[in-house]
Amino acid sequence: MAISNGYCTLAEVKAALRIPNADTVDDTILEGNVEAASRLIDGYTMRSFYNAGTAVRYFAPDNAIYLPIDDAISISEVATSSDIDTTYDVIWASTDYQKEPLNGRVDGLGGWPTTGIRAIDNYDFYVNNGQALARVTGVWGWSAVPIAIKQATIIQASRIFKRLDSPLGVLSSPDMGFIRVGHKLDPDVQMLVSSYRLMRNLA
Repeated sequence: MAISNGYCTLAEVKAALRIPNADTVDDTILEGNVEAASRLIDGYTMRSFYNAGTAVRYFAPDNAIYLPIDDAISISEVATSSDIDTTYDVIWASTDYQKEPLNGRVDGLGGWPTTGIRAIDNYDFYVNNGQALARVTGVWGWSAVPIAIKQATIIQASRIFKRLDSPLGVLSSPDMGFIRVGHKLDPDVQMLVSSYRLMRNLA
């Protein structure tokens, strides 16, 4: 199988496991491990670190000034509904809002994406009991995988692969004794990705 939106390569995991590139016996399993590890990290952080492409997405403002959005690489249009319906008749100019965090945040291979839109000048977001009154068109996700996320994926994919050698969830090591191995996030992986975890009030 090919890796879909994985956060590291097959070669990187094989190098970590000390498997020669010429040894392709477990390549299909390892590719599945990389994808599984990537999706586990997605679930834990509540965000995806790949370029998800251009799409229209809808958001429910909870105040008139600031709108949290999904991670966006770029934004091409912001529109709101003035009649509190599904007609998005107010098209904002790029000068009517500012993308945040301001100045980005350099991390790993690139900067953080836009995670929120702040209304400026005379514009406001319409708020009405959780209705999706904002429409945002953009390129969603991350433009590059942060180094910490890549390293975490290598560790987690390696851990999942080693699980095959421990049917009962325990791996014996002559140096470290018995080690419990499972499909939960490795503690070191949690440490690496914790600063990327999305904290948002979902109520």
